[in-house]
Amino acid sequence: MAPTDAEISVEDVAKAAKSAFEVSQLLSTDVRKLALEKIADTLESNKAAILAANREDMQAAQVEVNAGRMSNALLKRLGLSRGDKWDAMVKGVWDVANLPDPTGIVTYATQLDDDLELYRVTCPIGVLLVIFEARPEVVVNIAALAIKSGNAAILKGGKESARTTLLLSRVISEGLAQTTLPSTYIQSIQTRAEVSALLALDQYIDLVIPRGSNSLVKNIQNNTRIPVMGHADGLCHVYLDESADPEKATRIVLDSKVDYPSACNAVETLIVHTALLHTVWPEVAKALLAADVHLLCDPNTLAALHASRLRLEKLESHVSVALESSYDTEHLDLKLSVIALPSIHSAIQFINAHSSHHTDSIVTESQEAASAFCRGVDSAGTFINASTRFSDGFRYGFGTEVGISTGRIHARGPVGLEGLVIYKYMMRSKADKGHVVGEFGVGEGKKSYKHAPIGTTTVPF
Repeated sequence: MAPTDAEISVEDVAKAAKSAFEVSQLLSTDVRKLALEKIADTLESNKAAILAANREDMQAAQVEVNAGRMSNALLKRLGLSRGDKWDAMVKGVWDVANLPDPTGIVTYATQLDDDLELYRVTCPIGVLLVIFEARPEVVVNIAALAIKSGNAAILKGGKESARTTLLLSRVISEGLAQTTLPSTYIQSIQTRAEVSALLALDQYIDLVIPRGSNSLVKNIQNNTRIPVMGHADGLCHVYLDESADPEKATRIVLDSKVDYPSACNAVETLIVHTALLHTVWPEVAKALLAADVHLLCDPNTLAALHASRLRLEKLESHVSVALESSYDTEHLDLKLSVIALPSIHSAIQFINAHSSHHTDSIVTESQEAASAFCRGVDSAGTFINASTRFSDGFRYGFGTEVGISTGRIHARGPVGLEGLVIYKYMMRSKADKGHVVGEFGVGEGKKSYKHAPIGTTTVPF
């Protein structure tokens, strides 16, 4: 079948990205740092226009929410004016610019023979295809990490943030234009049809990173041969161990749920040790209800609330019986599934059965319980007495993040610069006649390998 004009156009985008990547490998790392500095400056000089476009996106999205065609959770992810979101986005670019270069680092070096050296050296992955929904700041986050790590990128945002992402993409292009990096180093596309076409171009694209709903991620995983890095759900848990401190429990559960309910690192299920049903649990529930959180409780936690002597506001309106499916639901809202379990071992089993292996936290004063939890829970992040909301590349010190990976290979958890590099092996012979394998082996006249470590972190050529 002959390719359509759209397919030709998309293939041209992919070819241009691959070419830009190859050209960039011969440029100084200072060029990439300069590009990020120019992008950060250009963002600030265009702030008013970008936020105006973002308000238009928000207004259009509100119409969709009112009509029942969009969720409130998606709407909340759209805004760039919420809290310190804008400042954090720009600061993330500066932070990434000032991080050490993750490429060209020697992680293994050995002398195989006199004048024969082998080096394992970090290098970029290649061309990234990043597909995301709603959150327009992802354009800037991804572009910053891609540029710093030496990767080219093709970005596709959601239609609900089209005006904002278009302006942000233009700003990134303006920043790149002030350097010697190719203008096609960071590109953006607009339609789902373009995404579908790109997913077939594994000869040009090296990694796909989807950020969004379960359906988005699953659809991409099922429709490409290109490796996919990401996570489909954010089913995070907090477990209140029998030794949990009441104040810590309340603070940590409340922050994990209320700080940003629609984030993938917000807690969705609270597990309460049965020993706490009539002590700590009602105190925690009181704080959650006061914060307008709806509680979906199992029979034990529900009965404990009705039996409590505490005055619990909204008990009738905000507390209901959990369904079995509640513990497999990513609410992305002010809702929290709650269950009581009799031991840390049953809690670990429950989490491993229902978790999306993103981030899970224990509140405990027991070192033994903390150790068992961190080793027994099979998730990318296991925390002790800390909010699940800490699972974030910016908070980890990565500058920003390309996303969260719950996979088993390459990168796991918040993915920063280190998750966007792989490695290659470089070998150098300094012998007059070079080296050949035929000289090595067992028997008369054959050489043996020395395998003598070389102490270096940089390639000497």
